[in-house]
Amino acid sequence: MRSDGKDEGKALTKAVAEGTAGVEGEAGGAGAAEAGGAAAAGEAVSGAGGAGEGAGEAVSGAGGAGEGAGEAVSGAGAPPVDAEREAKLKAAAEARAARAAAKAAEEAQAAEAPEEPKPPSPKQPQLDQAAALIRALVADDAVEEAYVNELNSDMPTLVIKNERWLQTAELMKSPKGLQCNYLRNLSGVDYETHLEVVYHFVSLETKLEYAVKVRTDREAPSVASVTPLWATANWNEREVYDLLGVTFHNHPDLRRIMMSDEWVGHPLRKDYEPLDSEV
Repeated sequence: MRSDGKDEGKALTKAVAEGTAGVEGEAGGAGAAEAGGAAAAGEAVSGAGGAGEGAGEAVSGAGGAGEGAGEAVSGAGAPPVDAEREAKLKAAAEARAARAAAKAAEEAQAAEAPEEPKPPSPKQPQLDQAAALIRALVADDAVEEAYVNELNSDMPTLVIKNERWLQTAELMKSPKGLQCNYLRNLSGVDYETHLEVVYHFVSLETKLEYAVKVRTDREAPSVASVTPLWATANWNEREVYDLLGVTFHNHPDLRRIMMSDEWVGHPLRKDYEPLDSEV
């Protein structure tokens, strides 16, 4: 009776142990199964992420296609080229280039070619005749210089020696001389080395014109007055006296005409220094 009880206890203990081990094995199998499932789930999630990346690349590709479409739209918005206008601009540029080339060639040719002598002035015979007449009837040294002034319409110009000026003026007005019965203008010039009085004459009979220059020293400038011959010289000589200080001896009324009588100096002289800085 006691032996049977002991055996039953051992059997019961073994059964319990085996049951417990089976339970633990089932639990371990369940845990492993859960771990495997989690790993599989992770892989699935990773695969899903890869699919998301693929979708992103697809979206990026779609964006690239959108940019291409935008460029196509931008190109489509550019204004069309005006072929006729382009042709005119090209023709104008070619014409300018051709003119520039022709001008350069002409200048080069002119530089290489020897300069041709200028033809004599048509007024040269008039000048030569007047100079010869003065030398013959006044004095051989009366004419210091004779030339045609090209800058003044080829004006016949005579430079008369100061000491011979009054005799020359009488001859110029004389009917037997140059018949210059009209004094158009009288003026003065300061050349710093000397002063000059310039006369412009016209013959109302012959319609010929002459310019006459008379030089004088700057330190004591003096020229014979021609007011007794041409009354219009009166105020002109007074003006030259006033502004340049040239004395015209035998003038009937030589005094200042623009500046006051007490004015110091002559304003048109190049070395003039005003006493009043505000003037």
